[in-house]
Amino acid sequence: MNLKPLTKIFNDERCTHKIETPCRHLLTCLNEGPVCYKSDDSIKNVENWKSETLRTATQKPLIIVGSGTCGLGAGSQSSYDKIKEYLEANNIDAELAKTGCIGLCAKEPIVDIQLPGKNRISFGMVTEKRVENLLESVLAGTLPKKGVEILYQHRNDNESFADVPFIDEHPFFKFQKRAVLLNCGVNDPVSIADYIARGGYASLSKILHSKTRDEVCDDVEKSGLRGRGGGGFLAGKKWKFAKNTAADQKYMICNADEGDPGAFMDRAVIEGDPHSLLEGLSIAAYAIGASVAYIYIRAEYPLAIKHLNIAIEDSKANGLLGSNILDSGVNLEIKIKKGAGAFVCGEETALINSIEGKRGMPRPRPPFPAVSGLFGKPTIINNVETLANLPGIFRNGVEVFAKSGTATSKGTKVFALSGKVENTGLVEVEMGTTMRKIVFDIGGGIPFNNEFKAVQIGGPSGGCIPLSHLDTEVDYESIKELGAMMGSGGLVVMDNKTCMVDVAKFFMDFIQSESCGKCIPCREGTKRMLEILERITKGRESESNIDALDRFKGITEIEKLSKVIQSTSLCGLGQTAPNPVLSTLKWFKNEYEEHVFERKCRAGVCRELVKYEINSDACTGCMLCMKKCPVDAIMGAKKTAHYIIEDKCIKCGVCFDVCKQNAVKVA
Repeated sequence: MNLKPLTKIFNDERCTHKIETPCRHLLTCLNEGPVCYKSDDSIKNVENWKSETLRTATQKPLIIVGSGTCGLGAGSQSSYDKIKEYLEANNIDAELAKTGCIGLCAKEPIVDIQLPGKNRISFGMVTEKRVENLLESVLAGTLPKKGVEILYQHRNDNESFADVPFIDEHPFFKFQKRAVLLNCGVNDPVSIADYIARGGYASLSKILHSKTRDEVCDDVEKSGLRGRGGGGFLAGKKWKFAKNTAADQKYMICNADEGDPGAFMDRAVIEGDPHSLLEGLSIAAYAIGASVAYIYIRAEYPLAIKHLNIAIEDSKANGLLGSNILDSGVNLEIKIKKGAGAFVCGEETALINSIEGKRGMPRPRPPFPAVSGLFGKPTIINNVETLANLPGIFRNGVEVFAKSGTATSKGTKVFALSGKVENTGLVEVEMGTTMRKIVFDIGGGIPFNNEFKAVQIGGPSGGCIPLSHLDTEVDYESIKELGAMMGSGGLVVMDNKTCMVDVAKFFMDFIQSESCGKCIPCREGTKRMLEILERITKGRESESNIDALDRFKGITEIEKLSKVIQSTSLCGLGQTAPNPVLSTLKWFKNEYEEHVFERKCRAGVCRELVKYEINSDACTGCMLCMKKCPVDAIMGAKKTAHYIIEDKCIKCGVCFDVCKQNAVKVA
């Protein structure tokens, strides 16, 4: 999309800017205005352009379908096609558009409808079969009484709907503070005009024409912005290392690889608001003096890559990327590098190796990438969320960002909320918000009235936070004190039906398979830890010779082994690999003891440690379990209580699943 035709409304002989570049003229007039000479006509032109671009006032029905990956997975493309078919069949003049993920993934597919003069209203669970009923009702001026869920209405300064909460009153959004996710789910992600009308590229324009590189680095350091991808190092301080290193070429890299299981924040931001990443990346590149930037993104994100390519081409066409950006004399080329999804490539030096065409393996440090990184040149690596914060920091003011959050952790944090929680999705909260508020107030609590057990934060390199510490604030230091880490922001909620030993085994299996194998502590140590966990989740039937002795010996040595791996591994992957085991040992040691000494899994997850029994008082003798048992381990006559022969039982759980009287119990 080229902005040239749109900027004619600003061209006037009375304009004092006298800027010939259309895009810079547009940004300058929008930033200093409405326009520099402030005539009534020009003010009206600006407001009309914004209104038309953002569709805040529509002349005909506007229907917007949430089409992020989560929405597509829930069937939004089928819903979109059905809406299009309905409009054509009924000769209805309406505009049909797409947007990214607004974060409430549990209610996908989400469809927004805005009628002329009315507020934009959102409906959830709009599957293909429910489209016709929805459109018939809303286009007739009424809200559907069944079929779909009425979620909320947006504040558009139009006529509101009675008895429909505004989006900032909805429980999922009420306690959030959206900054990185500000545009996601409400904008047109592939429209550069939409992004500019929302204030986009204003920060870049101001910086390029009024701030030195030193000033930008100083401002980011003063803001307190910390890297959102791992240990939380101060971004501005990190940038200065590269800026102050003399070199003929410097590189800026955005890490969008996002390898943590259950994490999808970066993907959603790129799909829903790609220009915010490009603007942030451009600001960071200018600050350190880089003329080339890479976005390292996993190939499994095709929609994100598609939107990025469109955004890059539109930015180039309008002078926001490439040579002489906004007449500033600054040049920047952004390249996309697709990764193969290796978890180890989340580590800075392994990622650099991958971009260079080498195997993704970490390098010894020092030298650090800020001094000698990509192709031996000074390089800074930040993740998507870190960079997407930058436009807002400079648009709203460094002081505003510095005053938010806690004393040591400023701003907001985006979490991918998943697992055993009602409202799964993307959550952005101010630093200092408690885990309890995220899980229960925003997330809606645990489904089926089950009990909360723990929340796993930080992915495989993180740890578990138990109920007793659920009031812990979202803060880098507070979470680290509990044996976990913020990480990229994966937040997996677990209930009382979760086995914490099994959780540790799952993450250890993931880490062991993702180890690059370069250093012995990580390659061999994680393998030994996995073997220990596998032994204590096995039953006696699987043991032979001295296996029982190995079970006891292994569990007594696992903590010592963890410490060795932490202190001797080459990179962050190995150094944090034991975290899932150490944190579950710390908070759920009793479950480990039950597995080792009693050969019991209280959650009934570790199959070989499960014992099935039939309650004779509840059993009606229907014989269904007997017929379904694959090894004939269930005995009993018709209409009399059955029983299980323990020695023959293979613990497959079929009897438990098929029993209609709930007579089969896990002992």
